Formats: sequence, structure tokens, C-alpha cells
Amino acid sequence: MNSRTLLALAIVVIGAAACAGLPLVLGGEPYLMRLVTMFSLLLVLAASWNIVGGFTGYPSFATGAFFGLGAYAAAIMQAKGFDWRLALAVAGIAGGVLAAPFGYGVLRLRGHYFAVASLMLGAILKELTTGWADLTGGGMGLTVAGAGGDPEVLAAFSLRLSLAFAVLTVLLGAAIKWSRLGFGLDCIRMNETAAAGIGVDAQKLKTWAFALSSVTAAMAGGVYAGWIGYIDPTDVYDVMWSVKPIVAVLLGGVGTILGPIVGAAIFVALEEIVWRNVLSFSAGGLGVLIVLLLLVLPAGVLPSIVSRKSRP
Repeated sequence: MNSRTLLALAIVVIGAAACAGLPLVLGGEPYLMRLVTMFSLLLVLAASWNIVGGFTGYPSFATGAFFGLGAYAAAIMQAKGFDWRLALAVAGIAGGVLAAPFGYGVLRLRGHYFAVASLMLGAILKELTTGWADLTGGGMGLTVAGAGGDPEVLAAFSLRLSLAFAVLTVLLGAAIKWSRLGFGLDCIRMNETAAAGIGVDAQKLKTWAFALSSVTAAMAGGVYAGWIGYIDPTDVYDVMWSVKPIVAVLLGGVGTILGPIVGAAIFVALEEIVWRNVLSFSAGGLGVLIVLLLLVLPAGVLPSIVSRKSRP
């Protein structure tokens, strides 16, 4: 059994144990349950972003757009009486259907041009959602059907579901990185022009990566909607849903399998400390942090520390 198989098996076993036992270990404590659920959702978004931003080298700011789209897709389906499983599936499909053509177009751009174009998608979807009040509730928001009942049962279910999605998303990232798709994406990241010269269909591979990333982000939005029970455009299309995953990956390690896990844990811990003792993070402050991390530690905080310690 090689190291890759062992790593994947370890992720599955630890994830399954966490899904089964964490609600019991936490004893239904609302604060801790919320913290773990938020960590799991951030991990899904971070691992999703890592497929495009880490493996491919395209700094996408569209994660929050697909998160919001998935939240509304799932909420609308449940409002019409459909089962939550089908609602989550529709959320993922909606993300993929939008991501494929959008990605095919904007991935022709590079650098900050691509970053700005991807950021605009969230603003566009927010305006469309607000304006389509008959379907989405507009600015008044939408109550998610089926999110009621016993709060403790809902909290435990949401925790398990978000953890399960987190494990699956990390495994998806590992499968991509170790596949021919991952090899192609790595070639694109290192030198897209040279990759095309050796026969890599860069546009096709980038679009696949963007679509897969968007599907998982959209499904995370669906899980969030069911957990919270009420969504509105200002919440689910908040730019922070795009910014936080980037910071998490930069903290844990860009383009690595375990980086999103480590980074999400560090970020949630820091966020709680700052929120409880100082003030909430702002998008501007995190934006400055992203720039500093990219300039000083482009590979990520932990990989840079490990690299320095390993030097003679």
C-alpha cells in the first residue's frame, strides 16, 4: 500500500470517526457544534478553491458566488417540497451548469484580470437574486423548509453532513492531484504556454477544474442553507465566502492535500479569538493579509516553516 493510498484511507477513517462521534463528544454544546460545522464548511470551500487556485494557479474569487447559488438552489427546492438530498444534488448541478460556460470564458484571462472577472460573478448573482423576488424572496430572504424541528437534532445532522462533505471534497482534491488531470493542471500552473507545447489542452483542463470546484462550493451552500434555516442575498453572497477560503489555503499550504485542513483549522481558531476579543474580520483586512501572504510566503505559512527547518 503506497503513501497516497494510506493518506486517502486515513482521511476516510478519521472523517468517518468524526462524523459518527463528534456530536456525542461535544455533548450537544451549541457553541462547539457551530464551531465544528463552520470549520467543515470552510474546509469544503478551501479544498474547492485549492483545485483552481492551488493546483492550476488561477486565483479565483468566485467561490462565494457558487456558494450563494447553491444555497438558493437548495432552499428553493426544499421550499417546493423536495427532499434535502435532491435539493443538494440540484445545488451541485446548478453550480456546474453555470461554472462550465462561465469558466470557459473567463479562464482565457490571467492574473488580476481573471481575479476581477471572477469576483464580479458574485455581485451579478446577488443582484439577480434580489430582483427575482417571486422565486427567491428578494431582499427579504428565504426561509428554508425542513430546517425546523428539534434544534439539537438539526445541529447534529448539519455537523455530520458538513463533515462528510468536507471529507469527500478533500478526497476529490487528492484524486484530482494524483490523476492525469492533476498532472495537466500542474503543467498549466508552472508554465501554461509550455504546457500547450507538449499537448496539454489547457482550456479544457482549466474548465474542468473550475467546474468541479464550483460544484462542491455550491453543495456547501446547500448544506449551509439547511443548517441556518434562513438565507438572504447579503449573507450568502458576502465576499467573505470567497476571501476566507483563500486565506485558509494560504495558511495551510497552496496546492497541497492537507493544506486546506490545516489552514481551515487555523483560520477558524484565529477568527474566534479575534471575534471574541477584538472585532470581526473585514474583507479589506483579509484582502491585505492575502497580498502579504502571497508576497512573503507564496507557498503557504506551514510549508514555508517546514522548508526553512529542513534546510541545513
